[in-house]
Amino acid sequence: MKAKHQRLTLVLLAVVALIGAGVLGAYALQDQASYFYTPSDIAAKKPEAGTAIRLGGMVEEGSIQRSADGITVQFIVQDGKAQQNVIYTGITPDLFVEGSGVVADGRLDAGGMFVAETLLAKHDENYIPRELEGIDMTAGKRKTETLVQ
Repeated sequence: MKAKHQRLTLVLLAVVALIGAGVLGAYALQDQASYFYTPSDIAAKKPEAGTAIRLGGMVEEGSIQRSADGITVQFIVQDGKAQQNVIYTGITPDLFVEGSGVVADGRLDAGGMFVAETLLAKHDENYIPRELEGIDMTAGKRKTETLVQ
């Protein structure tokens, strides 16, 4: 066999090995994948109850209801087109407020309620932590005037 044919055979074997590794990796991780859904996606094609999904959208104004136990919260996530009821048991992030963005990992139950296991609150580019709200951020920047002739 010529050297050119040997190289071609090695390249083809390498490509087949890479494709095989990719297929094997995808198969192994298919149960660990969490697909991102918006409330519109859930309304259009409801995933099976118990399937791990990630829900993202905005917390609807006036929808947050805290239970008497202090750690269970129910709220509505909306994207402008559809709404999804969510229940979460745990400590909510500091940035979790009405009108803010939220990403929740969890599952739909048989009744269509999204049971969140984790909550991630999102903020916009104008976010200022509570501790820094009263601080003048421009105090260190002094304007100097010069005369140019």
